[in-house]
Amino acid sequence: MDDTPRTRLQPRPVRMVHRLRVAVEAGPDAGAQLAPEDAASLAIGTAEDNALVLTDPAVSRYHLELRRTSAGVQVTDLGSRNGTWAGGIRLERAIVPAGTRLKIGDTTLALEDAGSSVAKPIDDVPRSPELVGDSEGIREVARLVHRLARVDSSVLIQGETGVGKEVVARAIHEASPRRAAELVVVDCGSMPATLIASILFGHEKGAFTGADQRRAGAFERAQGGTVLLDEIGELPLEVQPALLGVLERRAFTRVGGGQSISADVRILAATHRDLRAEVNAGKFRADLYYRLAVAKILIPPLRERPEDIAPLVAHFVERLTGVAELGPLAPALEALKAHPWSGNVRELRNVVEAALVMGELDLGGQRTPVAPSAAPGATETSIAAYRDARAAALAAFEAGYLKDLIERTDGNASEAARLAKMDRPYLLTLLRKHGLRG
Repeated sequence: MDDTPRTRLQPRPVRMVHRLRVAVEAGPDAGAQLAPEDAASLAIGTAEDNALVLTDPAVSRYHLELRRTSAGVQVTDLGSRNGTWAGGIRLERAIVPAGTRLKIGDTTLALEDAGSSVAKPIDDVPRSPELVGDSEGIREVARLVHRLARVDSSVLIQGETGVGKEVVARAIHEASPRRAAELVVVDCGSMPATLIASILFGHEKGAFTGADQRRAGAFERAQGGTVLLDEIGELPLEVQPALLGVLERRAFTRVGGGQSISADVRILAATHRDLRAEVNAGKFRADLYYRLAVAKILIPPLRERPEDIAPLVAHFVERLTGVAELGPLAPALEALKAHPWSGNVRELRNVVEAALVMGELDLGGQRTPVAPSAAPGATETSIAAYRDARAAALAAFEAGYLKDLIERTDGNASEAARLAKMDRPYLLTLLRKHGLRG
């Protein structure tokens, strides 16, 4: 038997970093430090648009990003050449406590908590009704939307898939002086490479096989308004110079045309990728990134803001049913908060809709009834459980309401959905459920 004494590793206590300070302890820039008062994140590298710009030639253009969280400092290496190291361990993405030393190139960084005394509260500002949530993260997004809507600079909106990047883009557009014109959304991830130029800039009749008439592109249709380049990180490298040219000259030419057309549009871009890492890897042009990322909004993933679950569920229930409450999903609130939500807000909406339609909550294959039918075996003298009685009453109300609604609209589901202020697909599901539609 091995009697060698063993040391048990003790987990470090979770400690929120209130204000992040980064000090350069060794390297060409020794003595430099940065402690922004209200920044939740900051990037470090040799490119001029980093928060902390280093001159160390062994440091990448965009080397790493630091973000303060409730559990410490989140360190994300941005695909650097030489890596990000802590105590001999190479980090790609990790949460470390204040006091950690990082080694990048020939530079040593000390991460410190500068304290909370100078932290500024996030002001409540007018916000789009679609920006739902009470967390500090979503209030910061709302504050940035309010500020950036009033200027005309390009904005890069970052966040995981399903986190609500298009919702934020629409909020910026609808609060801006350009709201009377169109917001044109271009999905860069789904465009065929051979048609990208035509989709963006339009084409003349006969410009290529199948071009039987002139068509306006996104920039032309959005004149006076906004173009959202969704999933800009998927744009092929060979197409990026043409887009850069439009951003620099504020003019474009239709495919097959010779006339320059002024581009009076605002550019918003969205991506789930970190474009700084793509620049480091040579997959995205640095000059195009500079043009797109004049201002940036980072939307936190849903798993980092569980306090937003309840208002989001109530919002989706109201959108689907017209009733502004959690309804049968109220008992499942804690399970919803504990779910990891890899698909973020989009996944939550799908789960809510499925629960309302199917009468059960499905979280990763574990199904829980949320609206059970009346209790079996109940007699005239017995009293059903409140939840069962409520569900039975709701079903009876639902059937009567839908029957009256569909009669009033002569079977027109679209008109019925408009009157009831419900999503049409959900209304059709309820009609089928109650045998009112085949």
